Order: sequence, then C-alpha cells, then structure tokens
Amino acid sequence: MATVITMPRLSDTMTEGTVATWLKKVGDKVKEGDILAEIETDKATMEFESFNSGTLLHIGIQEGETAPVDSLLAIIGNEGEDISELLKGGTTPAETKEEKAEVKEDKPAASSDFKMPEGVKVVTMPRLSDTMTTGTVATWLKKVGDTVKEGDILAEIETDKATMEFESFNAGTLLYIGVEEGGSAPVDTILAVLGPAGTDVSGVVENFKVGGSAEESIREEVKSETPSAVMTSGAETSQNTNTGGRIFASPLAKKIAEEKGINLAQVKGTGENGRIVKSDVENFTPSSVASPAQAVAEASQTVAAVKPFVPAGEVYQEEIKNSQMRKTIARRLAESKFTAPHYYLTIELDMDNAIASRGMINSLPDTKVSFNDMVIKASAMALKKHPQVNSQWREDAMVLNHHVNIGVAVAVEDGLMVPVLKFTDQMSLSQIGANVKDLAGKAKSKKITPAEMEGSTFTISNLGMFGIQSFTSIINQPNSAILSVGAIIEKPVVKNGQIVVGNTMTVTLACDHRTVDGATGAQFLQTFKAFMENPVTMLA
Repeated sequence: MATVITMPRLSDTMTEGTVATWLKKVGDKVKEGDILAEIETDKATMEFESFNSGTLLHIGIQEGETAPVDSLLAIIGNEGEDISELLKGGTTPAETKEEKAEVKEDKPAASSDFKMPEGVKVVTMPRLSDTMTTGTVATWLKKVGDTVKEGDILAEIETDKATMEFESFNAGTLLYIGVEEGGSAPVDTILAVLGPAGTDVSGVVENFKVGGSAEESIREEVKSETPSAVMTSGAETSQNTNTGGRIFASPLAKKIAEEKGINLAQVKGTGENGRIVKSDVENFTPSSVASPAQAVAEASQTVAAVKPFVPAGEVYQEEIKNSQMRKTIARRLAESKFTAPHYYLTIELDMDNAIASRGMINSLPDTKVSFNDMVIKASAMALKKHPQVNSQWREDAMVLNHHVNIGVAVAVEDGLMVPVLKFTDQMSLSQIGANVKDLAGKAKSKKITPAEMEGSTFTISNLGMFGIQSFTSIINQPNSAILSVGAIIEKPVVKNGQIVVGNTMTVTLACDHRTVDGATGAQFLQTFKAFMENPVTMLA
C-alpha cells in the first residue's frame, strides 16, 4: 500500500519548508534509510531520510518550492500502484484522517472560557520526521525556575533515529516541565511552559492536558503568539533597525553574525515578515548598506589621517554548495570526535633499514613497493598481535576483530574516501601495493563501489608525501584507532653513542579510550616499530 510522505516539522515554530534538492526522482527505487531530499528551513538545510521502502511514485513539492508543514511531499508505494485517491485526498490519507477524528472524539470536553495568562508560552514536543509520533527527553539542560533566553538549548530530544538539541524560540522563566528525563510523550503534547517568573500556569497545564475546546484555544494562541516572538513585519523591522530596537533574526543568523562581526541592524531580512535568516548574513557585504552620511564621515576621517591608507580592493566571497560527500564526512567526523574519547600516542621510527630494504625489493623485476605499503603491512601484523586495537565499541559489548581490514584514507576532489583492504594481514607487500593503487584509482575516478569502502577495522592516514612531519587524525568510526603517518626526515641522530645522519619518521596513533587503554596502544606501537625498523621480519 502506498505511503504518503509529508513535509516534516523540524521545530515547534516551523510552519513551512523548502525543498533544496531531490536526491531521488519519480520511478526510482527507495530503501528505508535512503536520503530522499534536502529540506531547508531558516535554521538549517537537513537531509530528509526515507522511513519506507518502495518506488517513488509522486513528488508533490519541486526543487526550490516552499510548502507548509504536513503538505504532500511525496508518495512511496509499489511500482505501478494507483495513487489517484491519495492525490485527491491532499496531504493526508483518508485512513489517517479517520484515525485523527476517532482520537479527537475520545477526548473529554474542557472549559471553553479558559484564558491564556499574559506572556505565557506553551512549548510542545516537536515532530522531527514525518513518521515520528513520540519523543523521549534524554536530558533537560534547564530546570524549573531557570531563566531562558531565545536560542538557549532547553533539552535533548531522542527519537528512534537520533538525539537532537531542542532550542528555545522564546524567552522567559521555565515555569513547568511536562516530560521528565527518560520520559516519552506524543508529538504536540505539552513539553514545557515559559513565561514571566511567578506566573501560575496550573490552569494552562490542566486545560492543555484534558483537550477539547480549551486545548484547541490554547493551541491557536500558541500558533499566533510564537511567530510574533521571533519575527515582525517588514515595516516594523525597518523601524526597529533605525531606532535601535530589537532586531528579528533566527538564532543561527545571530550566531553567524556574531562570529563574523556583522551588525545585524545593517542586514536586510528576506525571511518571513522581514526576519533575518542565515543566507542574509552569509551574503551580506558592509559596502552595500553604507549611507551617504556614513560615506562622507568615513572619507573625512581618511583625509584627516596623517598617513592615510586607501584600500583599492573589494570584499569578494564565493559560496560553494556542500556536496553530499562533504556533508557525510562532516557528520561522521563530528560524531566520532564528540562521542569517542580520543587520546594520542606518538613515536619516532628509525627508517634507515626500511629505506635499504625497499631499495632491494624494488630492484626486482616488476616489483614496486612504497613506504606506505610497508606501513600497512607492519600495521596489519601488529594488529594480529594486539587485537584490542582492532576492536569496536558497542554500548553492551566490545567486539574484538580477529580479521584485519585496513582502510587507507585517499584524498579526492570532493573530500576524503577510505577504500578498504580486506584481510590485509594475508597479503604480501607487492599485493598490498597493487591493491592500494587499484582502489585509490577507483576512488579518484569515482568508480569505487560501496562494498570496497565497507568493513574496515583500522585506518591509516598518510600525509608524508606532502612534507607533513607529524599530525593527528580523527578516528574513523566504528574503528578504535587510526594511524597518522608523517614524512621521512633526514636529520642528526645518535647511534652507538655517535651523532650521525639518519632518517626518521614520526607516526601518531589516535585511540578510543573506551576500548584501547594507554598501555595497549603503546604496546601496539612498539610492535609496529619493530616491524618497520626490521622489514625482513615482515617477509617471514
């Protein structure tokens, strides 16, 4: 049976969304978890994931178009399925409407003469996807009695897909919490109440809970009041700008403006009712808003200067749309950095024997081995001796991988790819070299398959060819460690009590402290060092 996908509501004040990009077209097969489209609000552009499998039968909102929350976004079903009735029904299937009517009938009636106290705002459980029906409060970051500013994080809300920070779009005192930590509640139920300190909100809570006409009255008041708390008409915005009054802008726009040192009073808002949004700040250039009086004043100051500096250039910026690869890289690295407790171990290697051994190996016909190939081989052999470094963290258990699949970071035009050498420990040096060359070529020509980038148990990143002597990397989850390899440097070293010219290479192991203790990581590096400084042991 076909499923209607609607425009999701990504915050309690979001009323509409814009389709930035469709990643699927009508007729395409869709699997659960596939990214259907990128949905843009005034807060962010987010990937919209499908929670259904089937064929994309209909697109209701084209790229660049804006539509209200709950509008028909798409329909997914069986190939060739008749969806004419769903299209006639608009945004919601008839069955859903009937279910909503039945739910509404079950609600007891409430007092219709209830009046919302002045300045009080009801915050409801947000719907973060078109299929989300309930949310769980993972953490409250504010408690009853705390002062809340617009843009403060109230709580972390958890769904079956992710845990997200929930931002307040109102200012006031937190007067009531409707869902305690660990508790779950349906979308649109009361999550919190904000308002002037000391306000009695027992009536608000009671009437909101019981439903009926009073609840509808409160919801209508919430809808009418909430936008006015964050935006105003274009004329009012202009007036506030000129008189030093409040500037209406999204929290993200305010944050970007603060980081860039931009005065929001000079920025013209293109959002609803003149609200300043992210793109307004990013596209703002000071020269475009300078008044004649300001220009004269600035010119006078320049003339009055003893040694004036007359700028000849102009502000020039270029905006490059983030690719899906860049977004994925950013998301995965941020998740790794802020969830896995990283620590770093650095060791210096004597590379004289490695250089001599490589020269001998490459003197053989049809043989070509790089230092990176030797690093991969030494790592694979060391991982067999220290499987805890070759592990993965799970909440209920630690998984020790006794097979070795090494991912090799490869720089490509749009970012970074990590092809995986399966069962690396079973490969010879020349086999490693051939496979790395093949996979790197595929990655750079965009011909690599997903299967060739899956299943890594350990990762190596080498910047030595760029002259980088030492660096640290972010762990490639779900791996427990990543090895950063620097350049081979010729420098004075001490051997047998004598200062001689030697060749050294610095490597740094980033470890996830949940699975790899300091001593374990150090032992791995000692084994790795022994193999690299005596390459003949890798040939046995």
